Amino acid sequence: MNISFSVNDDILLSLKENADEFAQDMRFLSALMWYRKSKLSLGKAAELAGCSKLDFIERMKLEKEAIFDYGEQEMSEIFADIAKLP
Repeated sequence: MNISFSVNDDILLSLKENADEFAQDMRFLSALMWYRKSKLSLGKAAELAGCSKLDFIERMKLEKEAIFDYGEQEMSEIFADIAKLP
């Protein structure tokens, strides 16, 4: 499926990006948004961004985005489960 929309040239000039760079950034940023909202898994977000999982994680690191964003309660549950392991 192709989705397209118009972007004024002055937007690209302001961002100092060409159309291909802008399209790639839009794919990454939309994938990141859906991943943050837990609507897409890491793998599906990477697919939407047009890259591998490792490349998506690397880009997230460059953007200083949390790869796994667990709250205090979730972390407590994870550590409790780990403590139960033999």
